[in-house]
Amino acid sequence: MTEEEKSLTERAKAYDASQIQVLEGLEAVRKRPGMYIGSTSSEGLHHLVWEIVDNSIDEALAGFSKEINVIIEEDNSITVIDDGRGIPVDIQAKTGRPAVETVFTILHAGGKFGGGGYKVSGGLHGVGSSVVNALSSTLDVKVYKEGQIYYQEYQRGHVVADLKVIGTTDRHGTTVHFIPDPEIFTETTEYNFDKLAVRVRELAFLNRGLRITIEDRRAEPVVKKEYHFEGGIKSYVSYLNEHKNVLFPEPIYLEGDQQDIVVEVSMQYTDGYHTNIMSFANNIHTYEGGAHESGFKTALTRVINDYARKQKIMKDSDENLSGEDVREGLTAVISIKHPDPQFEGQTKTKLGNSEVRTVTDRLFSEHFMKFLMENPTVARQIVDKGLLAYRARLAAKRAREVTRRKSALEISNLPGKLADCSSNDASKTELFIVEGDSAGGSAKQGRDREFQAILPIRGKILNVEKASMDKILANEEIRSLFTAMGTGFGSEFDVAKARYHKLVIMTDADVDGAHIRTLLLTLFYRYMRPIVEAGYVYIAQPPLYGVKQGKNITYVPSGKDSDEKLNEILQSLPASPKPSVQRYKGLGEMDFHQLWETTMDPENRIMSRVTVDDAIEADQVFEMLMGDRVEPRRNFIEDNAHYVKNLDI
Repeated sequence: MTEEEKSLTERAKAYDASQIQVLEGLEAVRKRPGMYIGSTSSEGLHHLVWEIVDNSIDEALAGFSKEINVIIEEDNSITVIDDGRGIPVDIQAKTGRPAVETVFTILHAGGKFGGGGYKVSGGLHGVGSSVVNALSSTLDVKVYKEGQIYYQEYQRGHVVADLKVIGTTDRHGTTVHFIPDPEIFTETTEYNFDKLAVRVRELAFLNRGLRITIEDRRAEPVVKKEYHFEGGIKSYVSYLNEHKNVLFPEPIYLEGDQQDIVVEVSMQYTDGYHTNIMSFANNIHTYEGGAHESGFKTALTRVINDYARKQKIMKDSDENLSGEDVREGLTAVISIKHPDPQFEGQTKTKLGNSEVRTVTDRLFSEHFMKFLMENPTVARQIVDKGLLAYRARLAAKRAREVTRRKSALEISNLPGKLADCSSNDASKTELFIVEGDSAGGSAKQGRDREFQAILPIRGKILNVEKASMDKILANEEIRSLFTAMGTGFGSEFDVAKARYHKLVIMTDADVDGAHIRTLLLTLFYRYMRPIVEAGYVYIAQPPLYGVKQGKNITYVPSGKDSDEKLNEILQSLPASPKPSVQRYKGLGEMDFHQLWETTMDPENRIMSRVTVDDAIEADQVFEMLMGDRVEPRRNFIEDNAHYVKNLDI
């Protein structure tokens, strides 16, 4: 028997009951925090806030709370205050301890597990308070109830002292204050105010009449935002369409309930070409859709077709409008409240309850058909919008046939201007979109042919924010890009077919280059959004200046602080020989060695990854900057003009 075999035998004998570790109470949470809050990165840190806020939202859903305050304290701790009933303080029979202590120290203890405390509860995990307590260095809770203020403090999930009365009060509710544990959150313990504010605003829209404030006491002066929408999701749709041309002034709002499931839908059409459907279940944003979204889409298509035929707008012989047709230009928010939601999908943001599809379909169909019959002018606008989309779809279909190719990797079908790479491993390949033939020539010479492909584009591509799909597909530059990527586009987009996992926009560091970059980003966001969400889109940062002294060249990348960095470099260099400064107006001014060294070499280059942290804000920015309406764009320029130091004309 070899030494290795002996070792294995000994370890096998030693594997007995004594090696089975039982983690008591909240120790399991501290040992494997990712199982409970997803990660210990910034995402997990911010998730702690929502676990506490969700408890306060539950009080609002039950009708007992009207206001919630979220505060980022000066030391980066969090305080959440509500005016609900206050967590119970009497003795919980099973534990023999006060209910509030049980809620904060025992996993899966609370009013959401069938005890009759809540009919519907928000949040994804329902593990809430105890997990936040376990992952905080300190947490304290004050309960305002029946004229008294109860207080208890914990450290890393353990009780510091028994629940005690510390005063009298005429208010009711709960205040929770916690400090995230730096032993757990090793990446960061700093909260992002804007990130929290986006979700707070969303919760205010989804819970009609609820007032939520968020305050940042780290800032000087203190920043405070208050959100309160009596219109609920109807106000949400108006907010989403703020910079768009709408077909009718008031969003449609429909509400109904069946089998203890409450369904709310608000919708409004714009004269644009993009669909924006947001769905929620118990306040959770269901990014991956699910049963409620499927029920809504099916009903919408069927009802519009039925109405158009009943009113003789469409003949019996006409082809039905497709789902794609009736959703063009639609902004919709679907919100359901379910007593027992089942979340599934890769990120647990897809609603799986099959009965919700039927309930949503039935309730929406009934109310929407009634609305169309009672509002014939609006109804006709909706049908006409669908018919226009139908005609554009047929034209796009004809254009699509021209661009379709047999295989994503078949070189004979790739655009002639594409200088492809030799590797077929998409995870390692890069596609550089380069402005102009001159820069394209330098990039082709300077690249590493193994994994870097070059696609030059001539001039400024079409602004897709103002164009229908048939016009988009008629544009040669856009067609070349779609074909090179191999993903398809629009509703047929498949990110798994991407031929490159790095799509790099490499334009000149001037006004025209910035405009081309914005046009490309608009295209990616509107018609290829999954590649943005997957993190495949990058912006190259070529140098703006080259400082030459003797045989040495130091490059200064383009950016807001380029001039400051240039001055720092010049001041750090010796006086002799005298350094010379070259400003690169365009990529074509660099030879291929310089372009490789500064912008394309993975060892030295600087690239920015494009991300979408707030899809709503991104949608509004693209609409404002690239859409038809001039006034919002002018207001934006006037508000931000003071940030511009140098204008390259």
